[in-house]
Formats: sequence, C-alpha cells, structure tokens
Amino acid sequence: MSATPPAWAERLLRAFLGSGAFDSVSGDLLEEYRDTVHPRLGQQEADAWYIRQVLGFAWRDARVWALLFGAAFVLRTALDWRVPPIDFHTRSTVSTAFGTAILAAAGLRASWRSGSCLAGTIAGVVTTAAAALLSLLGAGALLAVWHDTQTMEAIRGSGGLGEVFFLPVLMMLPGVVVGTAAGVAGAALRKIHSRS
Repeated sequence: MSATPPAWAERLLRAFLGSGAFDSVSGDLLEEYRDTVHPRLGQQEADAWYIRQVLGFAWRDARVWALLFGAAFVLRTALDWRVPPIDFHTRSTVSTAFGTAILAAAGLRASWRSGSCLAGTIAGVVTTAAAALLSLLGAGALLAVWHDTQTMEAIRGSGGLGEVFFLPVLMMLPGVVVGTAAGVAGAALRKIHSRS
C-alpha cells in the first residue's frame, strides 16, 4: 500500500490552491512524499514534511499581507509610545480600519485565486499568525531601544506592555472572521466572473 500524507493537509492544499494548480502541485508533492521523503524519514516525519510544504504555499501567498499587518502594528506601537495622543480613539479607529482592510484584501485575493471560501479563512489565519510574530519581535525591539522613563509612562498610558504583547495574538480571531467573510465574497465574485 502506498504511503499517504494526512488527508486534512491535502484538503487544505486543495482549498488554498484551487483546482487549476492543485493537480500539478499535489501530484509533485505526493510523488516526492512517496518516493523520497517517506522511505527516508518514516510516516510521522514525512507527514510533518508534507504539512510544512502545504503551510509554505499559504505563507508565500500571505507574506506581503503579514508584513503590512505586522508593520502597521509596530508603527502604531511606536507612535503610541513616542507621540502619545490625548485621545486614542482616532488612532485606534484608523489602525483598526487599516488592519481590517489588509485582512480583507488577503482573504479576497486568496479566495478569488482559488475559488474556495476556505482559502480566505486560511489567508486570514496565516496573515495574522505571521503578523503576530513580527509584531512581537518589533515591539520587543522598540522596547530594547526606548525604555526611558517618558516612554515607560507613555506605555502605561496606552494600555501597558500586556496589551502590546497580547494584542497581536488576539488578532487571530479577527483574522478568521474577516478572512472568512472576504473568502465568501471572493469565491462568489469569482463564480459570477466565470459565468460572464
């Protein structure tokens, strides 16, 4: 019996790539999995390799969005610390709208390309997960550079370090919601476009 990778990972790949690219990519991955990776590494390590390959496709598609999202968070953090406003409402509204637009664009693009609603959800999750890591690293770098008394007071006034290091992780939930909504819209628009 031929070795097979996890079925869920193959379904994820199909959702993300769409039927056009899936057959070619899946065939190549499956051939390498069965002929090279599985005999050399065994089932568990070969499955991990296959999952990394699938996530690599998702990352390559979402990396620009993740960099934009992470950079926006770090910029907002730097502004809050170095140029604290009297009222955070306007800055918060603008940064929320910008973040939502990035997630919507990522989900819409992924689902339009693949024709799958699930691709939007995947793009939202991958975008926010990668952006969270970038945001945490960026905020840590900012803190390493700016930790004087005035900055520490601004940090306390803007929600504290807990918010800075916890909020990026919480963004995964909006990533799922906005990515899914954009995925539904992108897949529907693709169907409408293909009919015309």
